[in-house]
Amino acid sequence: MTEGAREPADTARWKHHVRCPRCSSKLRNLDTDPACSNAACEYSAAGFPVAGGQPVLIDFATSIFDRKMYRAENGSALARDLTRRSLGSRLHRFGFGKNPVAASNCAKFVELLKQRRDRANVLVVGGGTIGSGADELYNATSIELLGTDVFASPYTSLVADAHKLPFDDGVFDGVWIQAVLEHVLEPATVVAEIHRVLRPDGLVYAETPFMQQVHERAYDFSRFTQSGHRWLFRRFSEISAGPTSGAGVALVWSIRYFSRALGAGDKLSRLISLPFFWIRFLDNVSGGRTVADAASGFYFLGQRSEDAIDPNEMPKYYDQQGNAMATKADRLSRK
Repeated sequence: MTEGAREPADTARWKHHVRCPRCSSKLRNLDTDPACSNAACEYSAAGFPVAGGQPVLIDFATSIFDRKMYRAENGSALARDLTRRSLGSRLHRFGFGKNPVAASNCAKFVELLKQRRDRANVLVVGGGTIGSGADELYNATSIELLGTDVFASPYTSLVADAHKLPFDDGVFDGVWIQAVLEHVLEPATVVAEIHRVLRPDGLVYAETPFMQQVHERAYDFSRFTQSGHRWLFRRFSEISAGPTSGAGVALVWSIRYFSRALGAGDKLSRLISLPFFWIRFLDNVSGGRTVADAASGFYFLGQRSEDAIDPNEMPKYYDQQGNAMATKADRLSRK
């Protein structure tokens, strides 16, 4: 955990709104032997497993994850550096740099939540680790966090598949989903679930890759342009959106994975790409719509809406990306 950051609060508040991912009925014995309260539901008799001391509320019949996976301590299919202090994580940060927009976007997200509620509750989807730049969300005492992921960690309170979030409708003030949507089978279904569990004025913050290679092995499925990302969140009004990092970072990704394609392993490819770390600094002087066309990834900050944007608006949205980025680049060049 980053210095000073809080673990998600383990309060009973969220437990009043948890439900069966199969039939949406209430659950029983959540803390000891979780099961569905509906006698006609499969999970009434079969119950749900527990991993790392946390309930695993997944409908395995419709999920990529198997019940057998959660016989292990935390249920993770991959080895993970939860603290991000390993040598590999340090080399990754040196080569690719820190997320240049997440911290300021997180501060804005937190401030908007404070304006809406004295004590906002936020669902973190993919909260097995603290995302880059998300420290303020974890440090904010005015926010009650509920961390979920497909594996148990010190930062989660339960395990869930985001395709079927095990919560009642309209219970969260905000949802934070950072570097997750590329790893789900059906991103549109996950975004629909986010919309469902948010209150009418609820906020969402998402970051999703565009020009990045496969980095989660068998659990890596999709990439989005900025227009595609906007369409994914079409039932949300946009507050702000843009690249998380530019073509320089994308090129460093490509150098690393090009070396892997030539036979270099994971560790060697990291070392091969390190001398090219300086390329990412060129992102600071690039501007215009072409930045979005070659960006490493995108973010979206929006508010739940009951109306979706019209398909006819999408060409104009693409043109507006260029205008906004050109204005930003012009401001930077004058400093």
